[in-house]
Amino acid sequence: MSHRSRPERLLENNALARVEGEGALRVEIRNGQVADVQLRIYEPPRFFEAFLRGRSYTEPPDLTARICGICPVAYQMSACSAIEAACGITVDGPLRDLRRLMYCGEWIESHTLHIYLLHAPDFLGHDSALTFAAADRAALERGLALKKIGNEAIELIGGRAVHPINVRVGGFYRVPSRRDLAPLRDRLLQARDLAQSTVSWVAGFDFPDHEVDTELVALQHPDEYAVMSGRIVSTGGLELGVEDFADHVAEHHVAHSTALHARLLERGRYLVGPLARFALNFDQLQPLARSAAREVGIGPDCRNPFRSIVIRAIEVLHACDLAVELIDRYEQPDRTFEVAEPRAAIGHGATEAPRGLLYHRYGIDDDGLVTDAVIVPPTSQNQPAIEHDLWHLVEENLDLDDEPLRRRAEAAIRNYDPCISCATHFLDLTVVRS
Repeated sequence: MSHRSRPERLLENNALARVEGEGALRVEIRNGQVADVQLRIYEPPRFFEAFLRGRSYTEPPDLTARICGICPVAYQMSACSAIEAACGITVDGPLRDLRRLMYCGEWIESHTLHIYLLHAPDFLGHDSALTFAAADRAALERGLALKKIGNEAIELIGGRAVHPINVRVGGFYRVPSRRDLAPLRDRLLQARDLAQSTVSWVAGFDFPDHEVDTELVALQHPDEYAVMSGRIVSTGGLELGVEDFADHVAEHHVAHSTALHARLLERGRYLVGPLARFALNFDQLQPLARSAAREVGIGPDCRNPFRSIVIRAIEVLHACDLAVELIDRYEQPDRTFEVAEPRAAIGHGATEAPRGLLYHRYGIDDDGLVTDAVIVPPTSQNQPAIEHDLWHLVEENLDLDDEPLRRRAEAAIRNYDPCISCATHFLDLTVVRS
């Protein structure tokens, strides 16, 4: 019996690999039309914002790093940025370059994990990274080697690869010498070659014809491909300071998710992440990465989320090349941190995590205790846009039977590399046809 002749159908998948976290997707189809799409995030809330209150202003960088084992640097950098703003200091020069270098390491390891282990199997017809490894061991080993170099960069500067311990408000506890960075530079040159091969490899995948019409939002900086700082801009003409984020973004609860949904006031859903950064900051890419993008025929007008895997590969190449440049100009600073004296104030910070804009806001008092904390991770910002995209994707593929439809929907969600634990996870699929 075909799926068209059955009045009602139920398809469930209680476990999905190759995403970070736990959750479910429910698609309801009535009379041949999509009636409802819900990306259900049911993982329990983790209450980081609550237990930050009453802590010293020096603690959020270390504590928030525990939110994610894949992108702890992003949480540390956004936390530092917000607290330093509250204290009225700016971290610049070699200290900022070291932070950028460590962030490059995170982009390399996080994007590479996503590309090789989580998303490439979708395009290559594999159910898991294990079957992919059996079919193309050389490709997987290239990915693992690239990821390892990213981890090494984080470990050298941050003290360890996961949840770095060398970051502090104002800078670092210790800083490397030029001699310390020399071996990493050699490794990054190897990574750059691996990244170029990765761009060529993923660009050859077969991509479905599909585009999103959602407003794209990212940081923008006049002098660099924005990661550490900048103004918040969008493809719809939005431009605001990081301190204005809360005045333009509203969060709200939905019944099917333990993650808040975010929307732009008077504008609606929006999308952060590689697709947005690429569209808004293409000209600020490292020349090598920009050239690679043109060679594989992808530019800032790309709106196909399935091609985001190519953009991530280009960002890995950008990060490798930038990291070498940062090492080449590095001069060891006289001191390892800028002194940040507490004062009663509110500070805002935002950086570009691999998955997109990550916003932190902290209130501190005269004694340096945190009075309020707000953290808005990329995945919670993207959840409404993901659901909207899935709705249209399912509409475009209603002729598929349930199993290929499930595969297509899962692949579409992995386009956004959701970190569901951060958003508080994935994927149980329920399709109801009636």
